[in-house]
Amino acid sequence: MDALNPFFENIKKNALAQGNLLGFLYVLIGRRIVNSKGETVSAGMTWRELSDWLKKVRWEPEGVRDLGLSPNELPPRDRQRFWYAAISRAGIDSPQAKEAGENFAEILRRHGYQVQ
Repeated sequence: MDALNPFFENIKKNALAQGNLLGFLYVLIGRRIVNSKGETVSAGMTWRELSDWLKKVRWEPEGVRDLGLSPNELPPRDRQRFWYAAISRAGIDSPQAKEAGENFAEILRRHGYQVQ
């Protein structure tokens, strides 16, 4: 997906997921995101795809503290495994994740994205 790289750059540059990593993960895994040009950014991702992207864009590992996790508790050498483990322990299927996802979807809407 060509629109994913600019999407991640925008999220990182504007710190849109700061303090709401759970919502960020929830939206990327379970929702469809469309940019202002009408291009599909994501139609939902598997945990593995998302962990690969977080590794690729060099997402800050300290962000897992938003999930109540310590970076030291996760696999230190392989960032893909690090992010996969973080996602698996985040509680993506919880009511809190759904609420956080709705909050993050609203943030994305204010920045020109449609979340479905």
